[in-house]
Amino acid sequence: MSTEPSVTQRPFSVVQTFKAVAWSFFGVRRSADYAEDVQKLNPVHVVAAGVVLAAVFVVAVVMLVRWVISSGVAA
Repeated sequence: MSTEPSVTQRPFSVVQTFKAVAWSFFGVRRSADYAEDVQKLNPVHVVAAGVVLAAVFVVAVVMLVRWVISSGVAA
């Protein structure tokens, strides 16, 4: 029998989850922090946070491009 908590029993914090996902977007994460994340964060929440942050990133890039084009800087 495994001593690792099941996916539904893992303690998590929404802030910790988003923080871990944001750091992984940049690719800078200490191995000790990564090991802690693997033990404590719920994988379903990590995937959901990744999708949300990816959507926010795409919307931000689209808005930036529209602003640059409309301001005439790109002309």
